[in-house]
Amino acid sequence: MKKAFAIITSIALMGAMFTGCSTGTGSSSSTASTDSTGSTTTSSPFKNLSGSITMDGSSALQPLAQAAADSLKTDNPDLSITVNAGGSGKGLTDIANKSVDIGNSDVFAEDKLTADKLTGLVDHKVCVIGVATVVNPDVTVTNLTKDQLVSIFTGKVKNWKEVGGNDQAIVLVNRPTTSGTRSLFKKLALGGKDEATGTALQQDDSGILEQTVAQTKGAIGYLALSYTGGKTDIKLVNLDGVEPTYDNIYSGKYPVWGYEHMYTNGEATGAVKSFLDYLASSEFASTIIDKGYGDASKMKS
Repeated sequence: MKKAFAIITSIALMGAMFTGCSTGTGSSSSTASTDSTGSTTTSSPFKNLSGSITMDGSSALQPLAQAAADSLKTDNPDLSITVNAGGSGKGLTDIANKSVDIGNSDVFAEDKLTADKLTGLVDHKVCVIGVATVVNPDVTVTNLTKDQLVSIFTGKVKNWKEVGGNDQAIVLVNRPTTSGTRSLFKKLALGGKDEATGTALQQDDSGILEQTVAQTKGAIGYLALSYTGGKTDIKLVNLDGVEPTYDNIYSGKYPVWGYEHMYTNGEATGAVKSFLDYLASSEFASTIIDKGYGDASKMKS
């Protein structure tokens, strides 16, 4: 009896050892270890990464993607990450054609691509982005109704004095049609109306748009909130008396916002999965807010 009991106990202990040593095989699994003091510590799952990642698309999302890339590469010198812009349309087209690993977009893929291009695309919503109307600092108008905004961008109103401002010509700064920010603004701020021709940018670059508005008297355009924080060379305009802030977006008061998407062609694996996991991790959560983006978990729709 004693011998049988000893054998059973030995088998049970071996099973417990194997169970305790088992870990997941995913690229972002964390591991636990015991330090010299006997305390248990958990190592970051975002260490010892290697491989290469290429992405392009949304210029509104580029600063966040670049921040994540820079942070990961600091601890992972064998990891190569290239982040380019070019507009949501480019990002979606390139991921559909498998010419990049990640396609960044301010809009859902079905808003830009034909049905035959959607096959295999996987959507990863990483955050929320608000879009604000911005003007040159010499413009005295601080609030516009939706009707006034539509009238300005469709070319019906051509002088700021018509909406309570100074006697000054309005200069529209247009984004290219590949821009996801333009798609969001057209749908949610302009009610689907087409913009009149103004000072057209040749590529979707939020930094260039900001500079153009800042340097052009009477200019008006629109920017993602990730590009407006702390800027004094442009002014934000309220919409129907509501300030473009994330608190107002979360509460449903400010309507011009969208999810920021990172699309993969098929399920993410390897370095790409690790990158997307990092964006969704608690380690990176504060950077999303600090960079001027919104917390997707706070949205009700």
